Order: sequence, then structure tokens, then C-alpha cells
Amino acid sequence: MKLSLFWATLQFLTRLPVPERWGAGGHFQQYWRGVPYFPLVGLIVGGLAGLVSLSISQSGGGMYIGAISYVLVLALLTGGLHLDGLADTCDGIFSARQREKMLDIMRDSRLGTYGGIALIFCILIKTLAVVELYYYSFFDLLAVLTCAPIVGRTAVVLLMYGQRYAREGEGMGSSYIGRVTSYSAALTLLGGAVLVMALGNWQGLTAMMITLFVIYGLALYFNYRLGGQTGDTLGAAIEAGEVIFLVAMIWQ
Repeated sequence: MKLSLFWATLQFLTRLPVPERWGAGGHFQQYWRGVPYFPLVGLIVGGLAGLVSLSISQSGGGMYIGAISYVLVLALLTGGLHLDGLADTCDGIFSARQREKMLDIMRDSRLGTYGGIALIFCILIKTLAVVELYYYSFFDLLAVLTCAPIVGRTAVVLLMYGQRYAREGEGMGSSYIGRVTSYSAALTLLGGAVLVMALGNWQGLTAMMITLFVIYGLALYFNYRLGGQTGDTLGAAIEAGEVIFLVAMIWQ
């Protein structure tokens, strides 16, 4: 895989200052080729957020401010892209309308009641989950906080491989959904598992397996309700994956 694909993927998924020329040369519809880099993007995002969080908590901010900082930095590093997808997905899915109307609601840029509730609970659960994990040592906690975004971005491949795009025409998600090959999907899952094992232990890998199982169920549900996947459901899956992984780590 070309290095330019990695920079293009990092540029697309984050707000990190990646020079335009580094990711040049790749057409938007070829971005699916960069999917195996998703776990590596998660490593960068999670590592930065974890370092900021622990630096703040260790310097007198305490675990609650540290946990909030972790969630805030994740949102800032991604520009709230995945949170927006989560909100739009919940607005559409829980509207209890027909499929076409759900998709129209998801396209609407305005935040609805269900989207607002989803954002509140996602941020709240993620923050409290991090607080619950503060009994870990510094480096063990840093590893867990780094692994959550890795797992979220690894699990999202389950909503791309073998899936269909729910909308007519092209959209942000159309460059990924249904385009990922079996080789790319396997490489993404393997890459995520290797990073989690390298950073953590069997507990982390078990939490990852639980997350993958739940996210696959979520993919089936979205496919049933929407007739496929969209860019919004991809973002929702990443956010859900992070939350599920952190909660699974608490239960072990």
C-alpha cells in the first residue's frame, strides 16, 4: 500500500495538520484502499488523547477532569465527525418512519431530539467508563485509552465489507461501503488485533472480540432498517465501538 494512502486516510479521518501534498494522488473513490490503515489512525488518535488525559489528571486535574479531557480531545482530533454520524443515525433510526424518510432525516444537518440524547449518553458513558478504569497503572491505562479508538476503527470495517450503500448516488460513505475487499477487511481486523495485543493483553483482545460481535449485530440492524449502510452509520459504529470496548474492559 502506498504511503500517500495512509496520509490521505489520516487527513480524512482526523483534523491533524497533514500537508495536502502528502495525501495527494488518490481519488476519493479509491479511499477504501486505505481502510487497513484505520487501526493505525486509531493508534495515533487514541495515543494523543490518552497522553493529554493522563497528563492533566497526573498534574492535579484529577481523574474526572482527565476523563473528560480524553473524550474532548478525541472529539477535537476527529472534528466531531463520528459523533455527528452517531447523532444523525439515531435521529433517523428512532424516528420510526419509512426507510426513505429515515435517510432524509439522517441527511438533515439539524440536530434532533434522539441525536441529542445519543450524544449525551455516548459522552457520559465514555467519560464514566474512563473514570472506572483509573485504578489501572499509568501505562496500563494509557494502553487501554489508546486501544479504544483502535478497536472502534477496526470494527467499522464490518459495516463496509459485503455491505451495500443505502442511498442512491454517491456520498461520503459510498467510497468505503461495499468496496472493501476480503483481503483488506482481513488485514484491517488482523492489524487491529495485533496493535491491541501489543499494547495490552488477553483482556484487551477479549474486549475487542466482544466489540466486534456487537458491532456486527449493529451492522445487521442498520441493514435491516435502512437497507444498507451510510457514512453516518459508519461514524455511529466507530463511536459505539469505543464505548463498548471501554465498558467491556470494566467488566473483566
